[in-house]
Amino acid sequence: MSDQTSADQTEEKLADMKIENGGPPAAESPKCQTPQPPANGTNATVTFEENFKIFAKFGDPKSDGKQITLSNSDKWMKQAKVIDGKKVTTTDTGIYFKKLKSQKVGIVDYNKFLDDLAKAKKVGVEEIKAKMAGCGPPGHHGVGAVKATSTVERLTDTSKYTGSHKQRFDETGKGKGMTGRKDLPDTSGYVQGFNKKN
Repeated sequence: MSDQTSADQTEEKLADMKIENGGPPAAESPKCQTPQPPANGTNATVTFEENFKIFAKFGDPKSDGKQITLSNSDKWMKQAKVIDGKKVTTTDTGIYFKKLKSQKVGIVDYNKFLDDLAKAKKVGVEEIKAKMAGCGPPGHHGVGAVKATSTVERLTDTSKYTGSHKQRFDETGKGKGMTGRKDLPDTSGYVQGFNKKN
């Protein structure tokens, strides 16, 4: 019995020391609480209104996110796959956005725009909003490096240019600038066509 009591006392002393040193007792070790991103790479907690602000600010550093343009709206709808080119097109969005008679609209007018678009295209407005809320932040889908295909090489080879285009480049292929594009008048004589210059 005395061995068990001394072992219990030793464990208590160790637990007390760990608490005094700032660490938790061994039985209560903290679990890792780092948030894991969703599997599809989008943030599932972003609401429609938050995404509205993000896309309203996209590409405009002076914007406060309270009003969105047609261009940013179309980018958002394309990313959310609302604009698919078949059922909903950029022409459709342009028509219904222009009915609001403003270049930029707030969230209230934007909801009216989505209602009109959904009714005209026979799509549920909640379905559109769900897609737009779940598409994530604006993505940059930039073009990579241009491959030097035979067509590109042929079109950019200045040695094969003919006619007036040939005069725009020197022997090395470097552009001559304004001298290669315009016939600049010779202002060295006092009248046009004067041939006897010094």
